[in-house]
Amino acid sequence: MRYMLLICGDENLAPGPEHEDDEPMTTWFTEMDGRGVRVVSQRLRTTATATTVRTAESGEVLLTDGPFAETKEQILGFELIECADLDEALEIAGKHPSARYGPIEVRPIWA
Repeated sequence: MRYMLLICGDENLAPGPEHEDDEPMTTWFTEMDGRGVRVVSQRLRTTATATTVRTAESGEVLLTDGPFAETKEQILGFELIECADLDEALEIAGKHPSARYGPIEVRPIWA
């Protein structure tokens, strides 16, 4: 089953792109690739680059610059993994280096 790991945290406190080759992340990628569970992963640009789209009841499309809500934590990136079950997905999320900086939401993908 596939699971989405939504990597959350304060984008002002999370390591920047200059830390992409940091040892904990490289170790995590190597282990997960070796287990064959990592499907795809990407970091997201800051919330300053976000546009939120809503459709009003009238059908009008409403665009707002920025994230959908003002929060202390933002979605910083994601991992799409394929695991045997939720227990394995939670174990993998618990090993993710970004869990040191903020929560990781684990959600199953509709199939």
